Amino acid sequence: MSREALSQQLGYVFTQPQLLQRALTHRSHSAAHNERLEFLGDSVLNCVIAKHLYQAYSNLPEGDLSRLRSNLVNQQTLFLLAQQLHLGELLLLGEGERKSAGFRRPSTLADVLEALFGAIFLDGGFAAVEQVVLRLYVPFIAQANAQTLGKDYKTLLQEYLQSKRLALPKYSVVATQGVAHAQLFQVVCEIEQLQIATHGEGVSRRSAEQAAAEAAYRKIKTTT
Repeated sequence: MSREALSQQLGYVFTQPQLLQRALTHRSHSAAHNERLEFLGDSVLNCVIAKHLYQAYSNLPEGDLSRLRSNLVNQQTLFLLAQQLHLGELLLLGEGERKSAGFRRPSTLADVLEALFGAIFLDGGFAAVEQVVLRLYVPFIAQANAQTLGKDYKTLLQEYLQSKRLALPKYSVVATQGVAHAQLFQVVCEIEQLQIATHGEGVSRRSAEQAAAEAAYRKIKTTT
């Protein structure tokens, strides 16, 4: 994975490459790291998603809009997007972080994606970062539904299967990586009657199960 390939996936080319360099630099690597960009990117991301939801769901009250945004802007979604962009391959880490598989850690990858949003905002302005964010979030926003507000994906999947009189899914931990204080869990969600088996990763078994349930739920919804 190269930075040029990343630019193609983002649909954005930096005019200030040093901003991209900083966004991809973890604090364990050097003093010129991405934490300030992460702070900025978090706010920019929330603003972009809030603006989009405000315009797309004109009848929803503030509380429902906030819950819908929370369902979209969270560590797990950022982690999934960072994986799709292969950011772990480009992340600059100190030796200790690399040995402990920091390039796979959900929190680290979520942070670097937020830093990337911050860097794009500084490099190209709000319109540029808005276009990038929405391009990445389209599959998630398209699945957003006011009826699912406040429900996690394990609950949504369970409710769907029960409505079809199907057996509940089975979750199994298939692997763990990393040291005890920074483990990454890999879980499989199996729905035998639908011949579906999806994988999820997370910093806890619960978050990994949620990721696997989300993948299963989205797969069902795209095929029905």
